[in-house]
Amino acid sequence: MAKYRISGVWKNSDNVITHYAFHTVEENSTSRASKKTKSEAIGLLETRGNSATTWIWNYKQSKWNIGEDVEVVNGQNGKYLRSNPNDTTTDNLAHLIDFDWIFS
Repeated sequence: MAKYRISGVWKNSDNVITHYAFHTVEENSTSRASKKTKSEAIGLLETRGNSATTWIWNYKQSKWNIGEDVEVVNGQNGKYLRSNPNDTTTDNLAHLIDFDWIFS
C-alpha cells in the first residue's frame, strides 16, 4: 500500500498528457518527482491499496498544498487519470504544472 502525490504532467504535441510527476509519500517526507508513463501511473493506482492526490504549488504561500483525490477511469479512448470529474479547472489533471519545459 503506497500513497502518492502528482505534481505535474508532460504532454505531447496534441496537448494530451503522456507522463505524470509522481512523488512517494513517506512517513516524514515526500520523494522527489519520478516521471511515470500514463500506463505506469494507471498500474500504480490500480494496485489495491495504493492512492494518489494532486499536489498543487501555492505561489502566495510558497509551499505545496494537497489537492484532490486521483482515480483511474475507463473512457472512450481507454483508461486515464481523473481528479475532479466535470470541473472545468481541475478535471483530468491538466491544471498541474507542465514539466515539458522544465524536465524532459
